[in-house]
Amino acid sequence: MDHLTFRRIGPDDEIPYELLLLADETIEAINQYIFASEVYILNNGDHDIAVMALHENSTTEIELKNIAVTENCRNKGIGSILIDKAKELATEKHYTSLLVGTSDTGLQQIRFYEKNGFVKKGIRKDFFIENYPFPIYESGIQMRDMVMLEFLIRRER
Repeated sequence: MDHLTFRRIGPDDEIPYELLLLADETIEAINQYIFASEVYILNNGDHDIAVMALHENSTTEIELKNIAVTENCRNKGIGSILIDKAKELATEKHYTSLLVGTSDTGLQQIRFYEKNGFVKKGIRKDFFIENYPFPIYESGIQMRDMVMLEFLIRRER
């Protein structure tokens, strides 16, 4: 990775659906959260290589609604760079909790979040059944429930 830079997209910028669709199944699903989220793009030189969308759930809790890395940049620590940036932003904005959800079939994703300091917080039962118009499969298994993980932001005293 040559030169990595973050930029927040503004209200007049195009929504980076191509990147967001790497982590979400449909534009309709993305549109459920994207207009009320802060979206950050990670560039390597002049190439957009990753995206994340942060959504405020409350004055104390922010949720990572989408995190995606282009295929040719995966397994190079880029996802952890995004997570570190999300933690930094959450801390700066005085949130106490950073949430993320992933499919119960996404064992690799769950391990990734746990490796980055998240702990399982709960399950959103039938999330993928109720929120998508068609069944979604991962590794041959139908996605059903969303596993919620949380990172608690530590405050300096």
